[in-house]
This record gives sequence, structure tokens and C-alpha cells, in this order.
Amino acid sequence: MEKLGIAIIGGGPAGLAAGIYAARGGASVNLFEEMFPGGQIVKTHRVENYPGLTGGPDGYALAAALEKHAAEFDLPVVYGSVSDLKLTEKEKTFTVNGEGYAADAVILCMGAGPRKLGHPAEDRFVGAGVSYCATCDGNFYRGKDVAIVGGGDTAVSDALYLSGICRKVYLIHRRDQFRAAATLVDRVKRAENVELVLDSTVAGLVGEDRLSAVVVENKFTKERRTLDVSGLFVAVGILPRTELVQGQVELNEGGFIVTDKFMQTSVPGVFAAGDVRDTPLRQVVTACADGAVAATKAIEYVGMK
Repeated sequence: MEKLGIAIIGGGPAGLAAGIYAARGGASVNLFEEMFPGGQIVKTHRVENYPGLTGGPDGYALAAALEKHAAEFDLPVVYGSVSDLKLTEKEKTFTVNGEGYAADAVILCMGAGPRKLGHPAEDRFVGAGVSYCATCDGNFYRGKDVAIVGGGDTAVSDALYLSGICRKVYLIHRRDQFRAAATLVDRVKRAENVELVLDSTVAGLVGEDRLSAVVVENKFTKERRTLDVSGLFVAVGILPRTELVQGQVELNEGGFIVTDKFMQTSVPGVFAAGDVRDTPLRQVVTACADGAVAATKAIEYVGMK
């Protein structure tokens, strides 16, 4: 079993930032990533609010820059799924690709994934009209009519992105006000080919082998309307990827990891950073800050052992 000072689980902005700080601080550290570095930002069309990065770089470019920065400090990255994770004050062990690891400190950066609508036909149309990533799949609907569900930054940003490649974009939101940043809302209201469908929810998904229409229902009038669309993009929130740690560290009602201001969880030597933790703001800048704090405190923890 390989012994590490610090193990970072997850390679999104929080994990990469933690890796940069830990490697730069001279710690024995490995980052473990299931698929590819970057996390949810690789699905983001433009990152407009990261301080100092003018011009709104796309998520892929920012993820690549974070990965390159980590590589400059020789951060080892192991690709594979973490399993058999055991987190106690005395023992922190897990398995990746059949190889066992032990660490003095662990930083949990598993991030979060898209929340589904919960419609009975939703899973049937995934990959056949239903998507959770506009920048990943939007090009499949070039010149076609599509719909987006949601009212936050992601939904409104997706609507703006799709308005540039699709013929018509319906933005469906259950309220009459958006949670998104005012600048984004102003832009989407000025987009000529974006129609706002407010105070409405998705009541039905229509189609045989592929999605062909979405039925929306007004919450107050109960009036139903059928939108003939080829694609539906769902952006109604996220769910934390905390399956690995359930029953091991404290979680809040939403399943997010509870930490203190030092990113310390309920288990000594186990830290959490980014979207996976209970935090009032989930942005790239806060994820990176979380990772920096977690790594700094993890180094201190290892040094006291």
C-alpha cells in the first residue's frame, strides 16, 4: 500500500488549486481524478467573473490552465475511480485501479453533478433530446429550436450560448424572476431569438425514439402549451457527489459536506473544498479559494503528526 502525506480526491478547480498549494508547499501529495481535470467548468461556455481573467475564457481553457499550473509543480495525477474509502482519525485508506493507498490527510473535492427534473420520461430521452450540458451538446442542435429549464446563472448562460447557434430558444423558469446575475438576465432579455416562458414548469416530454416537444404548464392559470423543440437542456441545480463519504463525515440536509472555515470536516485530517461542501457560493473563484485553504491546513495537520 502506497503511503501519502495528502490525498486529493477530485480534479476540479478546488482539487487542482489544492494540488498547486500542496505541491508548492513541498507535501507528499497525489491527486486522484475519475475522468479528466476541470470538473464542471469544462461544461461552461464562458467564465466571466473570475477576477483578472478578462474576456470571458471558456471553461476548457481555464481547466487546461489550472492543469498546466499544477503540472509546473509536478503534482502527480492518478486517473481512476476511488473505492473502499475509509475515513477515521487514525486511518485514511482507499483503492484506485486495484492499488491501495493510505494518507495522513485527505481533501475531498468530488464536486457535484446536475439535478434532474424527475420527469418519468426524462431518462428515456437522455442522449436523444435531453441534455445537462449546453456547451457539450449544443452543436447537435445547430439551427434548431430548443428549450432550457432553470433560472440561475447556468441556465441563463446556456440560453445565451444556444441563442448563437440555435434558431429559437425557450427559457422555462418556474418563477417570474431569475436568480442569475443581473448582467446575464439583461442580455438574455435582449436576445431576439430567446423567449422567456415564466411561472411555468415542464409537464410533459413528447416523442418516440427522440424528443419532439415539451409541454409546459403555467403554475397559476394551469394553462398548458406545447413547445415543438428538438432538445431540452436541464439546468435546475446540482447534487453533491458524496456517496463515498456518507456515514463517515457530517453532511447537511442537502447532502453537502459540513466544514468549518478551515475546510476541516467532522473527521480530523479530512478536509473538503469546492462544490461538494456546504457553502453559500459555488463559483470557480470560491472553489479555488477553498482548495488553497484546505491544502494549507492539510499541510499543517500532516506536519503535526
